[in-house]
Amino acid sequence: MLIRWAALGFILGQFLLALAATMLLPIAWGLLAGGPGLRPILGAALLTAACGGSLLAVLPRPEQELKQREALLLVVLAWIAAAAFGSLPFVWSGYFRSVTDAVFETASGFTTTGATILTNVEVLPEPIQLWRCFTHWLGGMGIVLLGLAVLPLVGHGGMSLYRAEFSGAKSEKLKPRIAETALSLYKLYVAFTVAEIFALRLAGMTWFEALCHAFSTLGTGGFSTRNASVGGFHSPAIEWIVIVFMLIAGISFVQHYRLFVERRPRSFFTDFEVRAYLLIAFAAVALITPALVWFNGYSLARSIRGAAFQASSILTTTGFGTENFELWYPLAQMILFGLMFVGGCTGSTAGGIKIARLVLLGRVVGREFRRMVERHGVFTVRLGGRVVPEGTIQSLLSLVYLALVVLSASCLLLAAQGVDVLTSVAASTACMFNIGPGFGTVGPAENYAHLPALSKWVLLVCMVAGRLEFYTLIVILTPGFWKK
Repeated sequence: MLIRWAALGFILGQFLLALAATMLLPIAWGLLAGGPGLRPILGAALLTAACGGSLLAVLPRPEQELKQREALLLVVLAWIAAAAFGSLPFVWSGYFRSVTDAVFETASGFTTTGATILTNVEVLPEPIQLWRCFTHWLGGMGIVLLGLAVLPLVGHGGMSLYRAEFSGAKSEKLKPRIAETALSLYKLYVAFTVAEIFALRLAGMTWFEALCHAFSTLGTGGFSTRNASVGGFHSPAIEWIVIVFMLIAGISFVQHYRLFVERRPRSFFTDFEVRAYLLIAFAAVALITPALVWFNGYSLARSIRGAAFQASSILTTTGFGTENFELWYPLAQMILFGLMFVGGCTGSTAGGIKIARLVLLGRVVGREFRRMVERHGVFTVRLGGRVVPEGTIQSLLSLVYLALVVLSASCLLLAAQGVDVLTSVAASTACMFNIGPGFGTVGPAENYAHLPALSKWVLLVCMVAGRLEFYTLIVILTPGFWKK
C-alpha cells in the first residue's frame, strides 16, 4: 500500500494550526500580566501557524479515510511536530543551553514525563512557565485526541487515529463518534482542572501557581513553578489537594464519566481496575509510613503525608516531589521503584504499564500454575467478568517483551556514554514510563541537565515510545511497515 503523504501533510497542517492556537493561552497571560517572555511564545505561534497554513494551502484535502498504516505514521509525525514546534518558545527564550535541551523539555512536557533539564525553574518568565506546564495538560489525554475534539478530522482517519493513539487501551466508547467521545471526556478534564485551580488558590497558591500546578496534576506530568516542586510551598493543605487530584487523574476517565455524569457509583467502585489501583496505593502508603517513622525519625503525620504524596506521585507517574526519597529507608525506596512499573488505570492520563495489564498478567501466570497441576484441564482467563481472548493475552506478552527490549537498549546506550548503572536504569525507567524523577543522579533533588546530549535523545525516544505504548512507534521502524 502506498502511503498518501499529501493526505498526511494536510492533516498535519490542521494539527499545527491547533497547536498554534493552544499557544494563545500563554500569550494572553503575557499580555495581561506584562513582563518578559511574551515574544518567544508569540513568534513560535506565528511560525507554527504559518507552517500549518502553508500545508493546508498547498496540499489537497483527503477524500478517503486514512488506512491503519497511515494513521500510525500520522500519530508519530504529530508527536514529532509537537516536540519540534512546541520547543520554539524554549529555544528563543534564552533560558535553555541548546536545542537538545529545549526539545527534551518539550517532549517531556507533551508526553507528561516531567523530566527536566532546568536547574533553576523559578527564573523562567511567567508565559514560558505557563506554556511549560500547559504542555502536560495538552498531552495528558493525547494531542491527537485533542485535535479530534477541535478539528473536523473524523471524516478522514478518526477511528484509525483513536486506535493508534490508544493501542493498548480498552476500546470502550461512550459515544458513537470519536469527536463526541473526546468532547465528553474533555468536559470532565476541564471540570477537574477548574476544581483543582480553585482548591489550590484557597489553600494559598497564587492564581498563576494554581493554574500551572493544576495543568501538571491533571496531565500527570509533574512540572512545577518552584525548584523544590510542591514541597517548596511547605503547606500540608496543598499537598493533600494535589494527592487527591493525582489519584483522580490516575483513574480511567470512562469511570469518571460513569460516576459523575451517568451517576453510577456502583459501576465505578466495582470496577476491578479501580479497586486494584486504590488497593495498590493504600498498600504502598501502609508499608512506607512505618518505615519513615521507625528508620527516618519522621512524625506520624509527616510520614503519612509524605508516603501518600510520593506513592501517589510515582503510581500515577506524575513526578511531583515533597521529599527527597533517596534519603528514605531502602524498603521505602524499593516500594517506590516498584511503583514506577505499575502506572495508573487504562484510559487515564497516567503512564506506566497500567493496572489492567498487570492484573491480566497475574491471572495468566496463575493459569499456567493451574495447567502444571492439572495438565489435561482447559482454563480460561477472565477479567472484569469477561473471558479474555488468547489474542489479547499474546498482545500483552508482546507488549511486555517490547518494554523490556526498549528498557534494556536504553540502559545499554546510556551506560555506553559513561552514565553510571543506577542512573542508567532509573532514568530509562522513569522516562519510558513517563514518571520523571528517578534515582541516582536523576533523583528528586537532581535533574537531567548533566547527561550527555545523545543520552537525552535516547531518553526522549523512550518518552515517546512509552507514551504511544511502544507498538505505534516501533512498528514504523520495521521493514514490513514500508513494504507496498
